Amino acid sequence: MIITNHVLTGAVVGAMAPSVPAAVAAGVASHFALDAVPHFGVPDRYFMRLAVPDGLVGLAAIAVVAARTPADRRGRVLAGIVGACLPDMDKPSRQFFGRSPFPAVLDDWHASIQHESVRRFPVELCTAALAVTALVRSLRRP
Repeated sequence: MIITNHVLTGAVVGAMAPSVPAAVAAGVASHFALDAVPHFGVPDRYFMRLAVPDGLVGLAAIAVVAARTPADRRGRVLAGIVGACLPDMDKPSRQFFGRSPFPAVLDDWHASIQHESVRRFPVELCTAALAVTALVRSLRRP
């Protein structure tokens, strides 16, 4: 799953969470739930071609979401985003430092639940559309 979709779904679960710690936990859970869905992915040699623009779009999404979220919910929404993105910190850590910050058993399990294909980009688009719709609706409710 692309990081932008983890950002968007993390914002949704954060918006609905009762507290910041619950938002982080729900964000982490949402990450693994999304990764278990067969989704888009590219071979390792093309990873940075996808990761750089996706990361920039994800950062822009965080900025827009933070700006549009009411102040009383912003902390929970941002906490949900952090939780949803945290499990993928192994990727930049490997790229820049040569190792994952997580135990090998967690990395191995995380990799085992992912079923990626270059033919599944429509899954990413549908996930993004559903997440944006859910986020807009959740931020409108009191």
